Amino acid sequence: MKIFRKLLKNNKGATAIEYGLIAALIAVAAIAAMQSVGGSVVNTFNNVNNGLAKK
Repeated sequence: MKIFRKLLKNNKGATAIEYGLIAALIAVAAIAAMQSVGGSVVNTFNNVNNGLAKK
């Protein structure tokens, strides 16, 4: 029982987990943003390619 009380009082691990969760959330948001922008970039390059092919 003393071991569990000691673990509950230790907050160092909780801080590391919180930072890990924040980093994971930022990574997910960055991936979503890059996928959105990536689709727009592909469309832009396709439009340029089609415009050059017509000439």
